[in-house]
Amino acid sequence: MSDADLKDDLPGEADEAARGEAESGSLDEDNRLKPEFVRNVKEALDDEDSDRVYDLVEPLHPADIADLFELVDERERLVLARSIRDLMGVEVIAELNDWVREALMEALPADVVAEIAGELDTDDAVAMLEDLDEEDQQAVLAEMEPEDRAAIESALSYPEESAGRMMSRDYVAVPETMTVGDVIDYLREHRELPTEFWEVFCVDPMHRPVGACALSWILRCPRNIPLYDVMARDQTLIPADMDQEEVALRFQKYALISAAVVDTSGRLIGQITVDDIVHIIQEEAGEDALLLSGAGDGDINEPIREAYSARVRWLIANLLTATLASSVIALFEGTIQKMVALATLMPIVAGLGGNAGTQTLAVTVRALATNQLTASNAWRAVRRELSIALLNGGTVAVVIGAVVSVIFGNLVLGAVIALAMMTNIVIAGLAGVFVPLTLERLKADPAIASSIFVTMTTDSMGFLVFLGLATLSGLVG
Repeated sequence: MSDADLKDDLPGEADEAARGEAESGSLDEDNRLKPEFVRNVKEALDDEDSDRVYDLVEPLHPADIADLFELVDERERLVLARSIRDLMGVEVIAELNDWVREALMEALPADVVAEIAGELDTDDAVAMLEDLDEEDQQAVLAEMEPEDRAAIESALSYPEESAGRMMSRDYVAVPETMTVGDVIDYLREHRELPTEFWEVFCVDPMHRPVGACALSWILRCPRNIPLYDVMARDQTLIPADMDQEEVALRFQKYALISAAVVDTSGRLIGQITVDDIVHIIQEEAGEDALLLSGAGDGDINEPIREAYSARVRWLIANLLTATLASSVIALFEGTIQKMVALATLMPIVAGLGGNAGTQTLAVTVRALATNQLTASNAWRAVRRELSIALLNGGTVAVVIGAVVSVIFGNLVLGAVIALAMMTNIVIAGLAGVFVPLTLERLKADPAIASSIFVTMTTDSMGFLVFLGLATLSGLVG
């Protein structure tokens, strides 16, 4: 067969090649949309030239279309959605940024949102609807097919960020008494089964999972072998109310591809697959970092009012804790007036102590989040961080003491700041590990409030130790 004949027989491949070539012209070497491409789309939107917008966007991959929505202005997004309505498939909706998707869904009519939700997997549909206002959410649910509505309402009944919210209700489950041949015939004959899955769950008469068979096992076993002879009985079951962060840790620890989700009675109600977990791991990792800084969601698409509300709370809290450090300085006002060099050196002691505390805090919070740090090894972690703090404190103390002694020509001042630096870095190390451990014990999220307490401790103790030593040493006479 000639190449021309082959292309005639496979027109889809030619179309896909042309699509890829057209799309490559809109992406840079880092696989991001080129600024000139985005500018052309925005110009077409400003000119209300829907045909040109469609022609520009049509070659893009759904994930790149989702990126385009983030790159255009907020006022242009609804116009863009209307211009490319035929391209706004489930793949694009599922890839949209949460804030962008929520704004779009609120702007679209309820019947259109219901139509989109009905085409999505249950977990994606739930993610799309859960952030809508209660009134908008109910309006959309009222427009949906009864079966789809029941599935979404069931998912919404579970806590936020739980396995029940993120699980898919599309899975394959068969009785454990089936043979391998029976399963193969079942998979081929039933067209309503999911199009993508990696294992078949084996259930008992009460629909409780008792094992799982990977597709590779099923394809390689003789047809007459019963499932209960080849299925893996040791499986990881995910309770529906388990927090998504813990689910991600289970997948990471046991190298899972998929896992069964069960209700309180142990019945199989859904499954979670590794592609869902990739998003969760990324989300949770970024969330902890942002919580430590008090930056809220940290999403550039987050509305200004909500970003302001999230950040200002922590700034006010920091303002209150800063007054404690200021009150410590006020106690030594006379000491500072007698030796101005102390005012010059105070920020160094507090600043390095704060950095040391932040380092330890970041390590501790991450260890708690990944279950590396538990009650079983807490004291070992404390001893480790204390050892590191002593080494760091000693090194920095020698350097700062020598530098201050030379610059100010005062050995006593050098010794005072060296001892203060050593003490504050050790205090910072202990605070960086004890504060999050204490919050964890109190059932509070260590990532949220730890930084405020650690910063307050290092600032206050840094000033207190440095100025106190300067006073006791007779440095200022």
